[in-house]
Amino acid sequence: MKIIKKIAIVLLVALVIAQFFGPEKNEGDITSVDAFMAETNPPAKVRKILSESCFDCHSNNTKYPWYDNITPVNFWLDEHINDGKKHLNFSDWSSYSLKKKEHKMDELHEEVEEGEMPLNSYTWTHSEANLTPEQIAEMVAWGKNVQAEYKQQMNAQ
Repeated sequence: MKIIKKIAIVLLVALVIAQFFGPEKNEGDITSVDAFMAETNPPAKVRKILSESCFDCHSNNTKYPWYDNITPVNFWLDEHINDGKKHLNFSDWSSYSLKKKEHKMDELHEEVEEGEMPLNSYTWTHSEANLTPEQIAEMVAWGKNVQAEYKQQMNAQ
C-alpha cells in the first residue's frame, strides 16, 4: 500500500509542476482572415459559421476555452489546432496558389457536406459549432460557388 501512495504523490506533484508549462498559444491577429473573407465574400450566415465553427482550428487566432489552462489538455488542443492549420489555414489564404485555393474550397464543402467538419471533438464543447442541415446547405452552396469561380479563373489562364 505504501508504494501505491508514493506513486500517487509523485504523479500528483508531476501534474502540479506540469501546470507551469504548456504549448505556445495560437493567438495572432483576428484580421488575419480578412484576405480570405474579402476574396471569397461569404454571405453573413456563412461568415458566422466560419467564425464559430472553423477559425479556431483553421486560422492563426484561436479563442481558447477555460480548460486550455489545464495540462495535458492544452497539449491535446494544440495538436488539434496545428493539425487543422496544416490542412487549411485561412490566415495563409493569400499565399495559396489559385489551384490550391480551388482544391481547398473543394475539400471544404465536401468535408462539411459529409459531416466530417467540424470535428465531433470540437462540437462536444462548442455546441454553437454544431451545424444544422440548413447551415450545411448554405456552406456547401457557397463553397461550390467559390470553387467554381476559382476553376473559371484557372481556365482563363
